[in-house]
Amino acid sequence: MKGYEELSFLDATDLAKLIKKKDIQASELIEITIERIEKINPQLNAVVTTMYDEARKASRGPLSDGPFAGVPFLIKDLLASYKGVRITFGTKNLQHVIADHDSELVSRYKKAGLIAVGKTNTPELGLLPTTEPHLFGPCRNPWNPSRTTGGSSGGSAAAVASGMVPVAHGNDGGGSIRIPASCCGVFGLKPTRGRNSLGPDFGDVMSGLVAEHVLTRSVRDSAAILDATMGYAPGDPYYAPQPMGPYKKEVGKKTGRLRIAYMSLSPTGEALPADCAKALADAVALCGDLGHDLIEESPEYDARSLVKAFNVIWAAGCAATIAEIASVTGIKPAAGQYEPITWALYEMAMKNTGADYLLAIQSMQKISRQIARFFSDYDIYLTPTLGEAPVVLGTFDSPAEDPLKGWRRTGRFAPFTPICNATGQPAMSVPLYWSDEGLPIGTHFMGRFGAEATLFRLAAQLEEARPWKHRRPPVSA
Repeated sequence: MKGYEELSFLDATDLAKLIKKKDIQASELIEITIERIEKINPQLNAVVTTMYDEARKASRGPLSDGPFAGVPFLIKDLLASYKGVRITFGTKNLQHVIADHDSELVSRYKKAGLIAVGKTNTPELGLLPTTEPHLFGPCRNPWNPSRTTGGSSGGSAAAVASGMVPVAHGNDGGGSIRIPASCCGVFGLKPTRGRNSLGPDFGDVMSGLVAEHVLTRSVRDSAAILDATMGYAPGDPYYAPQPMGPYKKEVGKKTGRLRIAYMSLSPTGEALPADCAKALADAVALCGDLGHDLIEESPEYDARSLVKAFNVIWAAGCAATIAEIASVTGIKPAAGQYEPITWALYEMAMKNTGADYLLAIQSMQKISRQIARFFSDYDIYLTPTLGEAPVVLGTFDSPAEDPLKGWRRTGRFAPFTPICNATGQPAMSVPLYWSDEGLPIGTHFMGRFGAEATLFRLAAQLEEARPWKHRRPPVSA
């Protein structure tokens, strides 16, 4: 059997093969995973709820006949319910609430054979692109513990990057899979709207902004897990176009000569910081060397209108979640129950009207049509994932006298990712570049609606040309 350290950095596909060949027992692998979490997590604060007893029981069998039978896994503590385990959404208001059912996605993870060993840190209600909830404290970046992991799937990204588990669940309403993937140097794909079901608790979240999937070390894991989880569940309001075949078979297929548009400025026209500009230039050169056509062009849309509409919908989503929490707990919402930014977004929503919400949806739908027309000429739209390298923890804090200061700060950090949530298009952050400081800076690739296959083909090509699996963050041993 491979050594402890090497075993900890195999991907889920290789671990599943070892279990199937009986080179290692699932129960042994779970014990190794628990030992690793106990060793590394105190430095990172990525796992906030352990599920060791459940994992040990599941690992003793009988195992699922799914493709990832016996492979350890973590679930983000937001949206996804796991029966018998608390679900906090990163807020003290839910810290004692125990889920009484599995969400559809969790049921499909179990059927695939993944064994959950815990739940990961997330900002309160998943609202910020950093993972620093008051309830659990900040999650720290394994590449530099003074820096953010990104958010809101920051705990999942840190756990995968540091070798606690090969794969972890995430969700993405404005970049919350791709942002932490970039900050932590792992692969993160947001699938097409409706690709994975949000049932049974949700039809959609915030009029389709939110999608769920995983953060992984390898492209093939992301593809194979999406094969296992995608598809219609009874009552879904809509679902994504059916792919031509399994995504895992797209990994390694030839991409053809892709037309890739790229953008070297922020959506509002500002120059990129040096590190992000270098990462973009590096990706453009790499894609050119791989035989693709690179054209410096960007879609025409009103970025400020997008921000305005996004803020209305995001605040409404915050208010709706707080209202739902009140119905679950029986406690009327009050300012002292929530973090200042959360409550300020709630108050913002209370000032908006139903007409404001519908106009925001209308604005996003108009922009979506503009972006779709752009993709009639291009296969891929390439940008940096983020507008900055991973920032120092505390960057998004807000003083009492200006509780939305941290929210306004998010625009500079994450200007590129929300457009994909507005349009519903798939997009991925690929770990191609590390700064001189040793910080990962992801590269963002956006595909046509329903075209995850193209993204997986390109990602696999990039992974082969510029492999990242050998990279180990300082906090990983």
